[in-house]
Amino acid sequence: MSKNESKSFWSIVGGALTPFIDRRTGRDRRKEADEARGTLSPWAEKRHSERRRATSTALLCISALFVGAPHAAERVSFEATLAYTSDSVQLRADIAKPEGDGPFPAVVLMHGCGGWQPAVRHAMRAYAEYLVQHGFVVLDLDSFGPRNLGGGKVCESIKQQRDALTYRTSDAYDALKYLRSLNYVDSKNIFLMGQSNGGSVAINVAKGDTPVKSASIGEEGYRAVAAYYPWCGSFGGRKVELESPLMVFAGSADDWTPASECEGVQSSKAPVEVKTYAGAAHSFDLNIIPQRYLGKMIGHNREAAEDSRQRMVDFFVEHTVGVDWTKVRLSKTGSELAGMAGQ
Repeated sequence: MSKNESKSFWSIVGGALTPFIDRRTGRDRRKEADEARGTLSPWAEKRHSERRRATSTALLCISALFVGAPHAAERVSFEATLAYTSDSVQLRADIAKPEGDGPFPAVVLMHGCGGWQPAVRHAMRAYAEYLVQHGFVVLDLDSFGPRNLGGGKVCESIKQQRDALTYRTSDAYDALKYLRSLNYVDSKNIFLMGQSNGGSVAINVAKGDTPVKSASIGEEGYRAVAAYYPWCGSFGGRKVELESPLMVFAGSADDWTPASECEGVQSSKAPVEVKTYAGAAHSFDLNIIPQRYLGKMIGHNREAAEDSRQRMVDFFVEHTVGVDWTKVRLSKTGSELAGMAGQ
């Protein structure tokens, strides 16, 4: 695989092709990409900003008919227990909540090795919209940007990926601690969803791993955990003792983190379930044109993306305690609108 190929990972965002990892510059290259793709320029953000703003406004207005209009996402920060790259790191995150005082159950979202790239941000915002519609507070956490490890740097280094599993597991507990400090969050019902490297972190969390003593949460951990196409070597074997219920979503065509490594894992404590989607590759829930990236197949699979999203919500609802879901107005229309944001 050529150096240029490894740096031209494209995704579909807002109806236009946008570079996912692209450190190149130059008008000629943009023109060449447009001609090769036969589509709109990926740099044409300004031309489509009004349309995207209008779509977002419509989603927010219509959502008021259901659980309650979600508050606009707010940027927050809190200190990382394991800084890794410097003496101290302030993690950043976007938090969104349903209208009202709560307390609401909450979900932490953790990205993969690419960090907050356009396709990931787009998908996470769609997840947040969907989850808020279903009555959850959502914290979308960025582990790499504050450490200057964004832009796909971690994807290109096995060592970086392994190191990330340690400090990001600590990040997950930092996020849990932060959410428990908010009076509108139900501290007994906090969940975690991670993609790829974040999914491997989710497995660590389900196992109850704590990288450092100071990361110990002092009370119950995450209520339940969902892992999208994780590296299941994080289990450490086929027989495990999970502390939190775990749902794994995998693709049969994933040659980056094979589903076969996840299938057959059994837990003697909290349950584990693996759902494998036929024909789905890595990153199947991101709007990425099917292609090879760093030698591995990635790409969107609509059936897997939509089915797993609903299964994830059902899984979290099933494992909440003390929540009367009959008082929460769920709506297929609201779900469909959230799904449209990811198309």
